[in-house]
Amino acid sequence: MSKAFTKENDNEGEDEPEAPDSLPVGLKNYITPRGLGRLKEELQHLWTVERPKVVEVVSWAAGNGDRSENGDYIYGKKRLREIDRRVRFLRKRLEIAHVVDPALQTKHDQVFFGATVTYADEKDVERTVRIVGVDETRGEAGVVSWISPIARALLKTRVGDTAEVRTPNGPEPIEIVKISYNETSTGEP
Repeated sequence: MSKAFTKENDNEGEDEPEAPDSLPVGLKNYITPRGLGRLKEELQHLWTVERPKVVEVVSWAAGNGDRSENGDYIYGKKRLREIDRRVRFLRKRLEIAHVVDPALQTKHDQVFFGATVTYADEKDVERTVRIVGVDETRGEAGVVSWISPIARALLKTRVGDTAEVRTPNGPEPIEIVKISYNETSTGEP
């Protein structure tokens, strides 16, 4: 079939927005050394491993003729766009990253970036969170962004202090039980 009668669009999805930038305008992109390393590893893997494999598949599929019904070609081009979008995002984030090493924190009795904090709510249920950069968060592991409501409530508090966390149900008081600057205390790898 002639290309004139097929709808082939290699630029499909190009105008899709980048991954959402979760960092509010005007705030610095603080990140721990471990978080910076993870972003660099992901970028390196995408650029040197994933992308070359996909490019090889797309090249092979393009050589097979009709691209309009070639699943390998269509999926490969889509995956290539996804990889390129993520690579652009990671490069931008790495450019604006401000590394803050929690190990260098001198005030261990107060909550700052990189702290691991155990707090108790009104029902005496204790929870532990680690305050990190927006690119490092993993809520299921108790690793929260420094701009999250819980982190904002905890910042600059000390053991025994009471802080108020803004929740959908209104402000809730919490009491700070423990502060540490040990990176693995929340059970993350």
